[in-house]
Amino acid sequence: MALFSRRRQPEPEVQEEAEPLTSGPWDIEDEAGLGNRVDLGALRIPKRPGMSLRLELERASRVPVAATVTLGESTVQMQVLAAPRTMSLWDQVRPELAESVRSSGGEVDEVPGEFGRELLARMPVTTPGGSGVRPMRLVGIDGPRWMIRATFTGKAAFDIQAAKELEDVLRDAVVVRGTQARPPREVLPLTVPGQTQQDDAGAPETDALGMPRRGPEMTETR
Repeated sequence: MALFSRRRQPEPEVQEEAEPLTSGPWDIEDEAGLGNRVDLGALRIPKRPGMSLRLELERASRVPVAATVTLGESTVQMQVLAAPRTMSLWDQVRPELAESVRSSGGEVDEVPGEFGRELLARMPVTTPGGSGVRPMRLVGIDGPRWMIRATFTGKAAFDIQAAKELEDVLRDAVVVRGTQARPPREVLPLTVPGQTQQDDAGAPETDALGMPRRGPEMTETR
């Protein structure tokens, strides 16, 4: 049976809208309330007992560009990037991150994980006792016109049980993308609680793996 009658004219094309998320992290349209979360402007981080929260600042502008949550011996650093409306930014970024790890002398494997395809990396580091390896777990989650990039370090990078608490923090985070036009991959600036978000802040400076360079820090323990 034909889908349309002969008399019916084809409907004009409309831009595809993103479907509501069925699991976190959430978009503000799906989880509008602040709840028990710290308001960082573009990112709302759920509070957990014993959690420490640190903001990473871009060195030149001193604009917060990432939030690092620590629980026990594990940390997760979260950034929000502007993304295209109709394609996965993580699928584009993931192979580039893998190549960056290899070009920096590290090793990396792409594996299935709790949030889809992810990267398990081992980066060479220099320690007081000599050379060593720092494990990292790189996760990307696509949302409507945004992507969260999460980097797990410490025990959460290699211990499934140790990662669960921080995975729950990530799942319960809320992204406030805003309506401002932004090029794909631009990092959304965060704000110190109580301050107004700076919409005209420039794109932050990042290192070879897209991590923000360390600047002054804010630490809050709940």
